[in-house]
Amino acid sequence: MDTINVKQLTAAVRIIAEEKNLPEETVMEVIEQAIAAAWRRDNGERDQIVRSIIDTHSGEATIYVGQKVVEEVENPINEISLSDAKKMKKDAQLDDIIEREEKATSFGRVAAQTAKQVVLQRLREAEREVVSAAYEDKVGMIVSGTVQRVEARVVRVDLGNATGILPQSEQIQDEYYSVGNRIKVLLKEIERGQRGPQLILSRGSEEFIKRLFEQEVPELESGAVEIKGIAREAGRRTKIAVYTNVPGVDPVGTFVGGHGTRVRAVMNEIGEQEKIDIVVYSDDPVEYITGAISPAEVVRIDIQKGEEKRAKVIVNDDQQSIAIGRGGQNVRIASRLTGYELDIETAKKEAPKPRKNIEDSLLSAVEEAAE
Repeated sequence: MDTINVKQLTAAVRIIAEEKNLPEETVMEVIEQAIAAAWRRDNGERDQIVRSIIDTHSGEATIYVGQKVVEEVENPINEISLSDAKKMKKDAQLDDIIEREEKATSFGRVAAQTAKQVVLQRLREAEREVVSAAYEDKVGMIVSGTVQRVEARVVRVDLGNATGILPQSEQIQDEYYSVGNRIKVLLKEIERGQRGPQLILSRGSEEFIKRLFEQEVPELESGAVEIKGIAREAGRRTKIAVYTNVPGVDPVGTFVGGHGTRVRAVMNEIGEQEKIDIVVYSDDPVEYITGAISPAEVVRIDIQKGEEKRAKVIVNDDQQSIAIGRGGQNVRIASRLTGYELDIETAKKEAPKPRKNIEDSLLSAVEEAAE
């Protein structure tokens, strides 16, 4: 592309729009930006205010070079004094942009390359914008995709007509991602930055677990049961608090499913290494904490008085390691689920009463008989 043929570019607008699934107006804007960039490269200055308008009938481009009207000119490239501006436009006012026309005739090789780069970059950005708009209503939902590329810190997932990224912080710990594998992901958010919108995906969030259960438990949609809270360390353990106000409904059984089919379906998706504890939510903190600290058995729970939500969980010696969990995992997740800072303590065993000497017992019996 040594020269820019404006007429050819204009004629290609419809074809590019169809290929990229973009509005023709958007493609035309991209080409006009490219023409302006090429003119600036050949005839102007780097930071100059330049725009172009293409006549779709003639295929000719007109360049408009702008200057801002200011009281005191500091940058003559982009600024013009009010008195000079009035010579060009009688009713010019401060902060107006005064433009002069230039014809875009031919461009050098470097300018043509600049235009090509602008077209490619702007089209990519425009495509991302269209794609993000299509996924706007899917934020917070589970979508399926194929692992496209595995990098050091992110996994790129092909969602069909868009690519999303699964950051390391949103991955399941120790999960292996292989190119070509089909996976489910939560569309967590659409992040907008300088390089255009980016689809951020998640498999390690609490919301991902919630959505997986929603797919398996139809009673959630009907309102017969509800999820009150989820605390998770992805790849290790998840605790989910469930509740119902419908008489005769077992909320835990509803989530587990017959022969464990429902919870098994969720575990098949996240991996067998992650344990799932389903507990009954209660407004009574003692009951709630007792369920949350499972599978450990509790002797009693002492709720601390004061503004700080703290509780002592008393367990027998043989239950202490279970209550705490490997690396403090069980108590840590239970704390997050309940909102209470939990301290695990062991029950103090009462000292055994001293056994009476057998002879003393016999003598006492004889004395009682003699009386």
